[in-house]
Amino acid sequence: MGLDVSAQTAISESSAMPSDHPSERERLRIGHGPWGLPEEGLPWTRQARSRRCGAIIVGGGITGALMAEHLTARGHDVVVIDRLSPGLGSTAASTAMLQWEIDRSVTELSDMKGLEAAAWAYRASFAAVQGLASLVGRLAIPCDFRWRDALFLADEQGDEAAVQREHGLRQRVGLPGEWLDRARLRERYGIDRAAAIVSPGAAEADPLFLARALLLAAISEGADLVAGDVVGCDSTSRGASVRLASGIEFEAPHLILATGYALPSLFQAPAHRMTASWAAVTPAGTPLGFWTDRALVWEDAEPYIYARTTADGRILVGGEDEPVEDADERDSLSPEKARRLHDKLERLWGRALPPFESVWSAAFGETSDGLPLIGAVPGNANIYGAYGYGGNGITFSNLASRLIGAAIAGESGDWVEAFALDRPAA
Repeated sequence: MGLDVSAQTAISESSAMPSDHPSERERLRIGHGPWGLPEEGLPWTRQARSRRCGAIIVGGGITGALMAEHLTARGHDVVVIDRLSPGLGSTAASTAMLQWEIDRSVTELSDMKGLEAAAWAYRASFAAVQGLASLVGRLAIPCDFRWRDALFLADEQGDEAAVQREHGLRQRVGLPGEWLDRARLRERYGIDRAAAIVSPGAAEADPLFLARALLLAAISEGADLVAGDVVGCDSTSRGASVRLASGIEFEAPHLILATGYALPSLFQAPAHRMTASWAAVTPAGTPLGFWTDRALVWEDAEPYIYARTTADGRILVGGEDEPVEDADERDSLSPEKARRLHDKLERLWGRALPPFESVWSAAFGETSDGLPLIGAVPGNANIYGAYGYGGNGITFSNLASRLIGAAIAGESGDWVEAFALDRPAA
């Protein structure tokens, strides 16, 4: 269906501001992390009208914000549409561990796709973190961005051989990292596990401040931020169009769906599944003298836990993933999941830790091979999607913005097949 650009339906200034739909938000997350809302508001488009633009982005969370900043920087006339206050869906649930290591280890990924393909995916992820750091520096974004080492631990059962094989494969393909046996791990980090790999090049940030700053950067370059519920989208001979419940329509050569972790009904992805994760945080000012270099910590386990510190002195831990889609069921599991996370955290460090100040749960999408879903929507060449990030949300969001930007410019590469939305399950 095409868009009649002569139909100039307007909305009032008051209705341009989004209401924060709790029921919709809670489908993605229940509870919240330690991230504060930036004091400055976002300059919403006050008189949004049906029109043609250069690119439409549906979703104003971290993926949509990275996409908007990148496309406006490339000269596109961008419209960003969000039904909630941007960032208060999945982005607010993020633990913002900016890792280049993927949910599937090099060992697992090479068993699935071959070592060359695994190495390529890891290098792309590594470059995405470096690129994000450059972007934060260039725009001087105040989001508590800090470089961190990542500490990948053997599981509690002590499978040293598995971690040693992983380290060997990483060395073989040129990925950075240092092998630590039990003695060196205990000496350097105070953690009693069979072995670990410590790797440079990871980072942490405040995801809400990062997303808001990126949207502001895009708006300063001419992007429009529009509040509204998208009730339909179509491919057209001139690109794609979206219709809002208010009656407004936008048409553009390119439409990017960046709506969080749940896939839209427009397509199915065989490699994708929805699941749930839980996270918790201790109070500000938690003593952290035992946490060497404030490294990001995760483990070779299924499901694994992951932990980091925050700028205001908290311990943030997540994990206990389970394939639960119903929000009420997810919420009912939170007390037991919090207890397990606290027990695992205390066993990891071998010490008593403060009780959690806040616990939250969130829905997220993952893929059977650990790689994201990025690219053209099957059967809709002018519509792109970015989903299935697993534990690499912000890293893969930045990767998606660059790859979709390249695709819009007519560039291609190995990533098209590797990240295809309709690739088979591994």
